[in-house]
Amino acid sequence: MNPIKRIKQSIPKQEFPAILAVINSFVWTIFSFTVLGSIINESTYSEVEKTILFLIFFSTVGITAIIGAKTFPRARTVLLKIWFFSSAVSTFLLVFLSNNNLTLTTLLISLFAASTGVGMPSCLGYFADATKIEKRGFSSGVIWSGVGFSILLLAFLASLLDNAGVIILIGLWRFIGGIGFVSIAKKNQVTIKKESPSFSELFSQDKIKLYLFPWAMFCLLNFALSPILHNYFGENIMTVQIIVWGIAGLVATLGGLVADIVGRRAIIIAGFIMLGVEYAIIVLLSNSLPALYCYAILDGISWGLLCSVFLTTIWGDLGEYQEKEKYYVLGGLTFFLPGFIAELITPYVSDIPKTLAFSLASFFLFLSVLPLLHAPETLPNEKIKEKQLRKYLERAKELKMKGKEKQEPRKVTE
Repeated sequence: MNPIKRIKQSIPKQEFPAILAVINSFVWTIFSFTVLGSIINESTYSEVEKTILFLIFFSTVGITAIIGAKTFPRARTVLLKIWFFSSAVSTFLLVFLSNNNLTLTTLLISLFAASTGVGMPSCLGYFADATKIEKRGFSSGVIWSGVGFSILLLAFLASLLDNAGVIILIGLWRFIGGIGFVSIAKKNQVTIKKESPSFSELFSQDKIKLYLFPWAMFCLLNFALSPILHNYFGENIMTVQIIVWGIAGLVATLGGLVADIVGRRAIIIAGFIMLGVEYAIIVLLSNSLPALYCYAILDGISWGLLCSVFLTTIWGDLGEYQEKEKYYVLGGLTFFLPGFIAELITPYVSDIPKTLAFSLASFFLFLSVLPLLHAPETLPNEKIKEKQLRKYLERAKELKMKGKEKQEPRKVTE
């Protein structure tokens, strides 16, 4: 059977609106953040003005995400439909970004940032509520496979366009996603009211801290090293990014499937170890083609594992019996807000000793594994044993059928 058809048959129909909504939202967010960052950096504003614009952008995303996490659960499906189209409009408006009108630029960036942050936690909460905990890893993997291949497609189309054309392309992607979500989402979805924990209650839980610390460490290192890697690989950086997103797309579904069998923690630890190894390889092999390909392959595998499990699955698991929006605010903002660090570092990247940066990154990533060794598994143990037993019974049945096929019927001789 075609692998795509097999994956499609493995996903319950009620999950499709949520999966498509999250794929569209992540691709739109990642791609638009990258394009907007390039436009600001290439503008004629002073470095101070650029820093202020980035500060306004990231702080607005954070503030509106917190506001959205508190307001969207009251009428989640309706507000998500409005969010899709309002965010598409705010994306199209970026065409009017100006190099000589700081007030207009600030207004447009603030509007776009607000439209990004306000609905993302509820979009992820919608996904988590649509999935069962024992299959959430696989569905998350499908999402990130879709994200990886979609970004490669949009990147190819964007290479043929100027900045205005790229913005229109991203806006159209968002608008089409909104039409798709409205057409397949349930019109009269019954929402069961759940307890909504406060942020102080979340921060007081040890299990949250044990997962949040290594996730924050990964995100900080990822964005801090991003401009350094761009400078390190130079003209080869595009090749690296294509390999990374392609492999992430291939690995994510498999990683999510394995996370539903053996648990989330083992997959996360494997991802962190590979990240530490890839930076160590860069230090050992220096700036060579073997280092480039080793880094790109390991980074693609790591991103495929960590995004499908750590960004999309874990926070839904931790908030299984509560409103999940605030859990996703913690995980989502921890991922997106360190992007501000990358923008601060970019002007000074040539002065940073690269060998030292990669060595420290490798050390801190290995160090981040320690809290994960003490973190509780978020996939219930009975679900793990249930899947292992079912797999064992299916295997035993297959062996029994093969044994019967091998037995030849006795011939009666006269």
